Amino acid sequence: MRSWSLAITLAAGLSARGAAGRDEPSILRRACPDYTSYASTAHAPYSGGPLNLPYQRPAAECRTFVSNAVEQVIDDVTSRMVDKDMAQLFRNAFPNTLDTTIRWHVNSTSTTSSSRKIKRDGAQWQGAQTFVVTGDINAEWLRDSTNQLTGYQTLAKKDPALYNLILGAIHTQAEFVIQSPYCNAFQPPPPSGIQATNNGQQDTVHPAYEPSVVYECKYELDSLANFLALGNEFYENTGSTEFLTSRWYLALDTLLNTTDAQSQPTFNSNLQYVQNQYTFQRQTTLGTETLNLAGIGNPLNGGTGLIRSAFRPSDDATILGFFIPANAMMSVQLKKTADLIRAAGGDQTLASNLQTRGENLEQAVRQHGIFNHEQYGEVYAFEVDGYGSRIFMDDANIPSLLALPYLGFVDKSDQVYQNTRKMILDPNGNPYYLTGTDFHGIGGPHIGLENAWPMSLLVQALTTDNVTEITNSLNLVRNSSLLGLVHESIDVNNIQSYTRPWFAWANSVFSQTILKVAAEQPEVLFGAGAEPYVIS
Repeated sequence: MRSWSLAITLAAGLSARGAAGRDEPSILRRACPDYTSYASTAHAPYSGGPLNLPYQRPAAECRTFVSNAVEQVIDDVTSRMVDKDMAQLFRNAFPNTLDTTIRWHVNSTSTTSSSRKIKRDGAQWQGAQTFVVTGDINAEWLRDSTNQLTGYQTLAKKDPALYNLILGAIHTQAEFVIQSPYCNAFQPPPPSGIQATNNGQQDTVHPAYEPSVVYECKYELDSLANFLALGNEFYENTGSTEFLTSRWYLALDTLLNTTDAQSQPTFNSNLQYVQNQYTFQRQTTLGTETLNLAGIGNPLNGGTGLIRSAFRPSDDATILGFFIPANAMMSVQLKKTADLIRAAGGDQTLASNLQTRGENLEQAVRQHGIFNHEQYGEVYAFEVDGYGSRIFMDDANIPSLLALPYLGFVDKSDQVYQNTRKMILDPNGNPYYLTGTDFHGIGGPHIGLENAWPMSLLVQALTTDNVTEITNSLNLVRNSSLLGLVHESIDVNNIQSYTRPWFAWANSVFSQTILKVAAEQPEVLFGAGAEPYVIS
């Protein structure tokens, strides 16, 4: 593995060659080290704070995308931050998605990629396109990529580069949803010229998918909700409806057909078993990686109005298929999509249909997802089956019960949410609230019973106005990010033991949290009497 200093030396030398180097971009890319390895070790310049956190951004020549607006926000925020370590963490985290995960992007007017002519396949892959990987895996998760780009949405109106990047991401996600709506993670698009990879698993999935297009096919309701969210956030921040193409509408229609199919019960009105349209089996020793009953999953009762999700946003299998956080998120996004189509002067019948779907789903979540807990009162369950069974817990990944206000489903002052919050932030109420000598927070079965996720602490900070709670949550994330980046999970008894040195989604959520606190509780970051920092 080439060292980073060698990459910088080569980059400098190649830049000096100027026009003499005819293939400078490709040579520079070969000189850049693998970022997973780079992120696993510390690099100068250091923060100068008590933790002396390292600087972990790639050399400028090796970054996968550049936005001047993002660089300006970094300068504006870090120059005012009192905590040098927190500033260094934001300096590394906010641009992390742009620096490291934009594997392929073409603008709407571009017809070339890697200096090659792209052959357009009918109506597919038209306009701007963007392929965003999750980090150390060369595949795009619909959920991850939407969340990775969320922090840049507020800048898209002022930065044409970001505008085109996010517009391209919407177009690309639409193509993925059209082709394989049950799948969660996708290979590089054919026009990119990037080779597909194998996830190394042996899966039997129905409906079948094309492995050159799909990296993994776990059906997760939140993946489809995040596809809608990406477009809704873009419209809310830019006012643009440019992405409402025939392909996007086809993706929406595909999504609605899929959720209709996944709203069906296991047994029909004659109490006869009807196989679900989607089944999944994996050869594995982990129960969370496959569905029981030969890939079907546990039975679900009809008449609830809820939508099944075979897997959680952690990519772990659901136990009871009506996953409440994803249903809550989908209800919000359906209503927002209705508003979007109305604003664009689109089909009013479709808009009314989406509005009704969203309202009915919201009602179903409240009717079937709320239970009276003997200790905490009325709370939201994590999963239900429509027969009265429910699971009381929460998982660190978004959407979660803790994130319900962040998702726009409830106000953070809502009493049922506050009861739920008390339950899931209590080790006696949530079996996956993990505590140790070094760290604490919500974890989940995906990593195990000794690792909590920094993301859960960030969501905790995003869903409260309590300055002490916000400060403590941010400080614990800072203290557990000794390599200058936010990890996937931390061993609660050893803060130096972590999973994934490079996890762009977690870095994005950290950045969103910092920007929200800077706007609403600026004294936490900038000191007493500080003025708010709001991106305008």
